[in-house]
Amino acid sequence: MRVRLRFSKTGKVRFTSHRDVARMWERALRRSGLKVVYTEGFSPRPKMHFGLALSTGHESLAEYIDVDLVDTFDPHDLPERLTPALPIGIDVTAVMVIDRSAPSLQADVTLCSWVFTLCDVTPAEIEAKVEHFLASPSVMLTRSRKGTEGCDDVRPAVKSLVVSDNQGQPCMLAEIATEGRGLRPAELMQALFPDIDDVDERVSRVLRTHQWIEADGARVEPLPLEATPATHTEVCV
Repeated sequence: MRVRLRFSKTGKVRFTSHRDVARMWERALRRSGLKVVYTEGFSPRPKMHFGLALSTGHESLAEYIDVDLVDTFDPHDLPERLTPALPIGIDVTAVMVIDRSAPSLQADVTLCSWVFTLCDVTPAEIEAKVEHFLASPSVMLTRSRKGTEGCDDVRPAVKSLVVSDNQGQPCMLAEIATEGRGLRPAELMQALFPDIDDVDERVSRVLRTHQWIEADGARVEPLPLEATPATHTEVCV
């Protein structure tokens, strides 16, 4: 059977790479005693399918992984079984059985919600930058991908951008499209603050709160909320 799991990645573990997280999951599945389906060939690998990669240093409440398991059992036992086998900061928050023919997470997700907590920038400065960005018909940004530099209009990728407050610190709530040459959180900051050289130092925390897919004209999570009794809400945390 194939199960989809939602997990969080917060705290010091945020400094591990996407590849490191994949290795952590391989070890956790072995430690938990779950029998995973393996690929065939010279170098068999466990059949695990991750969602969109999270940049090193960023945190998330909404990471996803699909795993093919040999045995069939109640999937709601998995969070308590897997979380203790994972490093501190990675917690399984939801699980559901999905069809093997379901689209891949990387192909299905079209939008992500983010919270940027800022420092050394006043709320008035942020409001002015956001207002200017949203009012601009286009925002050109030079980006490098696979060794090639190009200038792109990144304005269409930002679907929503709101200034808020996170425990006394100014923050921005952003919804960024992932289709095409999706906009990275760091690139959004560069586009918003082109006049600041050390823009990364102005961001104390980057948190992904949701990944979204389109289903029957509605925006839904890759793993429905009813898959778990745990609450998953859009909050600054």
